[in-house]
Amino acid sequence: MAAVDFSSGGAGMTEQGYKAFRESAALLDLSGRGKLRASGEDRARLLHAMTTNHVQEMQPGQGRYVFFLNAQGRIQCDANMLAMEDYFLIDTEPETHEKLYKHLDSYIIADDVVMEDVTAATATLSIEGPHAERILSAIGAPVPGEPMASVAWGARLAVRLNSTGMPGYFLMVPAEEREALLGELVKAGAVPADSGDARIVRIENGKPRYGEDILETVIPQETQVMYSVHFNKGCYLGQEIVERVRSRGRLNRILVSLDIETQTPPPANAKVTVDEKEAGRITSAVFSPGRGKVVAFAYLRTERVEATNLMVEGSPAGGVRRPLNQPEI
Repeated sequence: MAAVDFSSGGAGMTEQGYKAFRESAALLDLSGRGKLRASGEDRARLLHAMTTNHVQEMQPGQGRYVFFLNAQGRIQCDANMLAMEDYFLIDTEPETHEKLYKHLDSYIIADDVVMEDVTAATATLSIEGPHAERILSAIGAPVPGEPMASVAWGARLAVRLNSTGMPGYFLMVPAEEREALLGELVKAGAVPADSGDARIVRIENGKPRYGEDILETVIPQETQVMYSVHFNKGCYLGQEIVERVRSRGRLNRILVSLDIETQTPPPANAKVTVDEKEAGRITSAVFSPGRGKVVAFAYLRTERVEATNLMVEGSPAGGVRRPLNQPEI
């Protein structure tokens, strides 16, 4: 690993936690993430009609990353959709599970679907880093093989998911087992990390987050996270807009990752300029210890993506690249 500068890391970053993500296995408590459970005979049909990805073809143990849209094609939230034998488990950002519950419940009329918010009853711990699989094996947990696959482990569930773009696994367990599992993971060698560490690694890796980078004002194609969309699945809420954009093949703006030649992250909504004219807006930015500069997400006007003279608050910017466009690495 190249020399790493932690001197400008700022609040929310720990050297131990950051290194664990990059070199070993970091332990995150993600118990604040939302959990909805959808059961009933019509569950697949309803969720298929409400999401951008193909739900009806999912088999137990499989997972899909999805967007929920409104009628105008704008992204209301994202989710990890996990198929179980007799229900779907929907994993969301902490801020969106209540909104999503109300959204889905409003569309259940004559359908045989029962929607439950099981957030408080479920704890989620995440192991992320190059040695994540080793930690799972050490505690006797099953290791899911395919991206977003899930394997039951008693009352627990192991899922091949990550929050940072590093190899990783979510362990979803009854809330009362949280403390015991934390102890098992630390004993096996997992290094506790915090949300500040995770945010830096996530942005370095180009993994956008709903609420920061994926906004409710954008459509799926603008995010460039296209493994969220199945274009041949048939009708769903917002599909007309998504298909219209695909057929026209033109976008005014897209989400990109870029480097900024400074050690001071600009605030969200800071302007990206070309020749002093606005070319886009920053959504999130952090100082990268590994690169010695700021890395950021921004929505850029498509005609400015190839520009070589981007500026952000007086600092040159470049290295424009698309976001991470796969569920796992």
